[in-house]
Amino acid sequence: MPTATTLLTRRHSLTLAAAWLATRALMLWLLAHDATLPRLGEGRVAREVWHRYHHWYGVLTHGAFPADDPLWQYPPGAGPLLLSPALLPGLTYFQAFVALTLAADAVTALALARAGARPGRSLRGAALWVGGLPLLLHVPLARYDVQVTALAVLSLLALPRSTRACGALAALGALVKVWPVLVLLGIHRRQKGREGAKRRTDRRKEPGAWTGFKGPRTGAAAWASAAVTATVLLALVTALFDHPFAFLRHQGGRGVQIESLGGTVLLLATHAGWPGEVRYQYGAMEFTGPHVALVADASLALTAVAFGLLLLWRLRCRHWTPTTPHDAALSAVLLFTVTSRVISPQYMIWLLGLAAVCLTSRHTTQRPVAALVTAATAVSAAVYPALYHEVTTCTWTGVTLMLVRNGLLAAAAALSFARLWRSGTARTGRDTGSRPQVLRERPVPASL
Repeated sequence: MPTATTLLTRRHSLTLAAAWLATRALMLWLLAHDATLPRLGEGRVAREVWHRYHHWYGVLTHGAFPADDPLWQYPPGAGPLLLSPALLPGLTYFQAFVALTLAADAVTALALARAGARPGRSLRGAALWVGGLPLLLHVPLARYDVQVTALAVLSLLALPRSTRACGALAALGALVKVWPVLVLLGIHRRQKGREGAKRRTDRRKEPGAWTGFKGPRTGAAAWASAAVTATVLLALVTALFDHPFAFLRHQGGRGVQIESLGGTVLLLATHAGWPGEVRYQYGAMEFTGPHVALVADASLALTAVAFGLLLLWRLRCRHWTPTTPHDAALSAVLLFTVTSRVISPQYMIWLLGLAAVCLTSRHTTQRPVAALVTAATAVSAAVYPALYHEVTTCTWTGVTLMLVRNGLLAAAAALSFARLWRSGTARTGRDTGSRPQVLRERPVPASL
């Protein structure tokens, strides 16, 4: 006979399933009326799939990447993903793409719900994904970032059971869009000698305790699996397609997108007399004019600083918990997002997915960060597609929207790293040498 806890978990799961069906039906309706309803993008959202993706699909079917198209700026793994709608021959390219995106969305929600339903875990992560994604309106259904985020989420959720699966899934995501490689940042490095043996002994003495790694080769196994997976798939893609690395030629030409943090600075500068202008190039609305290159260089410098901070945290971290890989992944992607020259609305999909993984544990340090990410996601829908004309014409309404959205993201990134740093480097009374802090998770019922 099911216990009260089991019945409660089932009820929460059914509620999440009903919410997923209702919100995704609404997203589909918005996508179907993309060109007719005001403030929905005037057809621009759906055009990304049926025009640009479909064009690239035609090129890829002839065994080559679109090397001469400056809009092609994606790693080789994006090719097979854009070809995947061919798996559903009874549908148009647009219909098949949306169907596969919904399938990836459903898999992500199911994986988060299963992880959150385990004893001592939380369904808040699944709730965030189910309720947070529709805040972007219909945009997620017309971008392949849902599929990439699904790979990153599955990679992190696979870590407690299989480090090799974690590494392989991260590599798959990184071959499509580079950022999923960051999910491997918080995995514990290889342990050696007596210290590693002593930790394993301690773990046997304390059932239910977790020291942040499954054995002496956790980090090495994950990274090795990622390297092997990436090498094999790159070799396969190189053998099947011409010009797999053509995207590298076009990345260097990117400027400062209007929605980036640097773009917000330039938005304010236009009201102080700066003579620059907004122009469509490289598939985005970017600033052109004096000092734009300086802002772009500053963004790259901030990205280097972010990388240095993450490396320093990695070297200084003393306490490894079950949530450290999740928290580190969210913090890393946040830092690289806010310092990037480009912050497209679909980037919020990445952050929602990683924040959702963090919330599957009650011990995450990133709960307030997830709230900030959710708020920034809601504002992003106002930025694009609802009031995008206000942003591109540099009105005060557009400036205010970008200040709020990017201010929330900057605050989330700073808070995320600060909490990650404190949780990993703070000294406690139980510290002995370099031994990681042991965290015991009590088997309490899952809840929202």
